Amino acid sequence: MPTPAHASPAVPTVPTTGAYFPDLTPDTAPADARRQLDQVTRHLGYLPSAAARLAHAPQLLDGFLKLTAMFDRTELDPVVRETVILTIAARNGCHVCVAMHTATLTGLAAAPELIAALRAQQPLPDARLEAVRAFVHSVLDHTGAVPEPDLAAFLGHGFTPRNALEIVLGIGAYTLSTFANRLTDAPVDPRLAPYA
Repeated sequence: MPTPAHASPAVPTVPTTGAYFPDLTPDTAPADARRQLDQVTRHLGYLPSAAARLAHAPQLLDGFLKLTAMFDRTELDPVVRETVILTIAARNGCHVCVAMHTATLTGLAAAPELIAALRAQQPLPDARLEAVRAFVHSVLDHTGAVPEPDLAAFLGHGFTPRNALEIVLGIGAYTLSTFANRLTDAPVDPRLAPYA
């Protein structure tokens, strides 16, 4: 029977990888991921789907949490760290990370123009933070072999060689999470929906 002219054609359902990674809980996760899920829940006040899905690989979840804790202890200030993270999240197309770190930057009272530019992968209105964003892209574009002028431009904004390596730590941690979140098709949690 032909489809009536006014009816929308059926849109085929495209399977996603998320079906392979249902959300786990401290009760359903592998034993060596339960402590980390409890830790995340205590820290955030809820268990994000992203963490609940990373728990399928306890070592990955544990490694991510340890790397991010180390990144948080670097000499980089919180807005610089979030600039690194949101640059990676936007570049890698991780909608969960974009929402989560938009919320974090909002909580840090970052300028809306800064957040919008980071999300749109556009130059930033703050020259120092733009140097950070450009350096992250240079590290990724050149797989670490950053051209000397790019490193000099970064250092010219008051950053140190140590800071350059700390940014590499952040790139590693958040490349891991953005790739894993995309593989597991982690959804944006309801409390992050306003920042999606």
